[in-house]
Amino acid sequence: MKYAIDVPPFDELSDPRLVADLAVAAEERGWDGFFVWDHIVYREPVRAVADPWVTMAAIACATSRVRIGPMITPLSRRRIHKLARETVTLDLLSSGRLTLGVGLGSARNGELEPFGEVADPRERARLLDQGLEGLTKYWGGTFEPVPLQRPRIPVWVGAEWPHRRPVQRALRWDGIFPTHMPGPGALAELTAEIRASRPGGGPFDVVVDLPPGDDPGPWEQAGATWVVTDFGTHPTAAEVRSAIEAGPPS
Repeated sequence: MKYAIDVPPFDELSDPRLVADLAVAAEERGWDGFFVWDHIVYREPVRAVADPWVTMAAIACATSRVRIGPMITPLSRRRIHKLARETVTLDLLSSGRLTLGVGLGSARNGELEPFGEVADPRERARLLDQGLEGLTKYWGGTFEPVPLQRPRIPVWVGAEWPHRRPVQRALRWDGIFPTHMPGPGALAELTAEIRASRPGGGPFDVVVDLPPGDDPGPWEQAGATWVVTDFGTHPTAAEVRSAIEAGPPS
């Protein structure tokens, strides 16, 4: 089991220097990862939103061990050739510590239609699959430089429980980040399905998010390989720092 901090770069945490300082503290306390949300805007009461990619660059320069990445970036609102450049550059900058979290995103946050982005979920799903295919081509050598990580940058796919199509998508990649899980029993059902679909397969991450202080034990028994500490949409720096200083579960 590995443990990470996952923060929205919103309001008080919209200063990338502050978030980088928190990432340094997490690394020093033994956490395995430090992830950030990827949004353009967010629903009230959030007002200030930092760019996650610039924030991750600050984290990459300030740390040397923790894995970093966006949790998650909706590929339907990204230009894939631009994202390919960003991900490879960030992978090199972090010495191979980037994990790319991807998904459909959500229309309820007001960051799709107001900016001319696709809102239809079926079309967003098509663009997600198309975007992942494009990324692998760019990472494979269509663009240079190529990622430091080989054969490519790991990809975790977001999946809203109990929908199964995102699960099938995730099985083609390196991990799954299921949301709205009702409990460890549901996760055990999901991981059994994954094992049945990948007999003899290589490593595959199952990521769950829990509030600070929740017991990860039942989730580990259910098959989770990563637990990310989630603070909701409006954490203060003091709340995040307190959780970091408490350290990952031993």
